[in-house]
Amino acid sequence: MEDHTATGIGARPAPVLREYVDSYVGFDLRGLPTGVHCGPPSRALTAVISLSDPLEVAAGVDDGSPVSRFAGVAGGLMCRSVAIHHDGRQQGVLVSLTPLGARAIYGMPSAELAHRLVPLDELLGALAVELVDRLRLATTWAARFTALDELLLRAVGRGACGDHARGVRPEIAEAWRRLIAARGCVQVGAVAAELGWSRRYLTERFRGEVGLSPETFARVLRFEHAHELAAARDPLPWGDVATVSGYADQAHLVREWREFTGRSPTAWRRSEVLLGAG
Repeated sequence: MEDHTATGIGARPAPVLREYVDSYVGFDLRGLPTGVHCGPPSRALTAVISLSDPLEVAAGVDDGSPVSRFAGVAGGLMCRSVAIHHDGRQQGVLVSLTPLGARAIYGMPSAELAHRLVPLDELLGALAVELVDRLRLATTWAARFTALDELLLRAVGRGACGDHARGVRPEIAEAWRRLIAARGCVQVGAVAAELGWSRRYLTERFRGEVGLSPETFARVLRFEHAHELAAARDPLPWGDVATVSGYADQAHLVREWREFTGRSPTAWRRSEVLLGAG
């Protein structure tokens, strides 16, 4: 059996950043089979910085999307998996932003990044170049996470007195929190009523800020939950995954899985080389 290692080190950002940045994950993959990793849709806007060779990423899996190379790449909320091509080794850092983080760090609503992959230096300029250099020169994960804190705090501070996030309506932030808390298993009409808005008005404002409608974001959250369960070292049977994550039945899960990954659940599991790699 081929020797391989797959290390993942998670960390929380500095407390002052946590409204904008959910988490950091450092990863170091070696000796795995060459393949394509499905980066699934989730609640987070992600930024990935490579610590070695450029990342080779396409905006869709098995759909002819062109592969681009990035030292660092930022993505908005997605409705399909991105394809991360690798030769069995990869080292980098994944930063998960909240929708508030797009305004605070990039200076734009997250809707402007929805369904897109953008070079990080296009959004952060010289700060992105410095970030890549600092992360690559650091010799420990702790030092890399400290560098992320320092540079992301500078990105927030260089905005309009750090006030970018004030452009997000509190009702939108609250709707986002309620959808997250329920993992997508909540009636959007009920959320709208509790906020004192019509469902249509909430949908328009939410999509305008976040980039997805509340209904679509709820579907992404249900899929994210199912994906976590399915990617576990000892996964539940697919029927149980469907039940626990709020699908009507297994057929409903299969339809959603195909839409979000481009593959059936069984084909996804067969092709995903990172499963159980840790």
